[in-house]
Amino acid sequence: MPGSTAKTVNSEAAVTINLTKQFIAEALGTCVLVTGGVGTAIFAGKSVGWLGVALAFGLSVVVGAYAFGPISGGHFNPAVTIGLWVAGRFPASKVASYIAAQIVGGAIGSSLLYLICLGNPGFAADARASGFASNGYGQHSPSGFGVGAAMLTETLVTFIFVAVIIGATSKIANTALAGLAIGLTLALMHLVAIPITNAGINPARSIAAAIYATGAAWSQIWVFIIFPILGGALAGLLNRYVLKQD
Repeated sequence: MPGSTAKTVNSEAAVTINLTKQFIAEALGTCVLVTGGVGTAIFAGKSVGWLGVALAFGLSVVVGAYAFGPISGGHFNPAVTIGLWVAGRFPASKVASYIAAQIVGGAIGSSLLYLICLGNPGFAADARASGFASNGYGQHSPSGFGVGAAMLTETLVTFIFVAVIIGATSKIANTALAGLAIGLTLALMHLVAIPITNAGINPARSIAAAIYATGAAWSQIWVFIIFPILGGALAGLLNRYVLKQD
């Protein structure tokens, strides 16, 4: 029937618009995360130290969660998206779009930072040579930790981070404070992981920084894609089969 067809078309259009808004929100939130966290590491890391950088990442998530979370849910991290999907809290049909948005947003964030660096060509060259706040192991670990330690660290800290996200956003939780709890958790996990791997936890953040880094950033990037995703998936499995609340 014509009326039925019109309703179907309108419904499909609404879904498309909704997904577009979610894509934009995820990209913007990830851009904020990279700008705030990686930007602090590049421009102020020597002044604020590891504690300051950890707090910058945590605060960036809080800002993104309250600004864009109401639209997209505020994942800003492929490991979070996959963890929520494994937990049965996120539809498979949106996983690829969210991850694409996060990678695009992260790349935009690091590109903006690099453009700022170009205001001082010597600083830009030093930032690239020092890794542009990228992640690494072995000689590229801040404290010389090997690949095995990097794998375990990235899995563990991402597992804890995603587990907190799943719990803090459950139906029985006080979701008004979820953004703050998630941001504080991310800051804590950075304090653990920065000395070991420079704290990946987020494949989109790791890819974003590696774009402008020289050296081994790209050859080591696999660790910071695979193991955060593994940690997020394990947190999702724990929630789905052991601690399911909603």
